[in-house]
This record gives sequence, C-alpha cells and structure tokens, in this order.
Amino acid sequence: MKEDIETRIKTIIETDDCFAYTAKEPDGEITYHLQINNVTLHFFNEEWQMAINFLKEVVKAFSDSE
Repeated sequence: MKEDIETRIKTIIETDDCFAYTAKEPDGEITYHLQINNVTLHFFNEEWQMAINFLKEVVKAFSDSE
C-alpha cells in the first residue's frame, strides 16, 4: 500500500495581506496556520483551540469597550 507523504493544504480565507489555512500532515495530524503580513503562526490542534478561545475573548472585549 502506498503511503501518503504529501501535506494537503486547505485555504480557509485569504485576503491581500492575510492567509488562514489548515494542513493535513502525512501522519494524519491537522495543523492550523495564520499568516498576517510578514508574521506566520503555526498551531497544533490543542494550541489552535486555545488561540481561538482567546481571540473570541479579545473581540468581545473590544466590542464591549466601544
């Protein structure tokens, strides 16, 4: 049986300066990536969940302060 050794990229959203995507690694693990201008953040699943929860709180805090 042939092993899948290719990483599969799935674009979530892309703008002129930002890019969010997932990558299914050859071992089956999905990693999450945010590219904002010249900064790229890479997350494993547990880190991604923490980051999403944190960013939701950040958005809420900014919304509440306006």
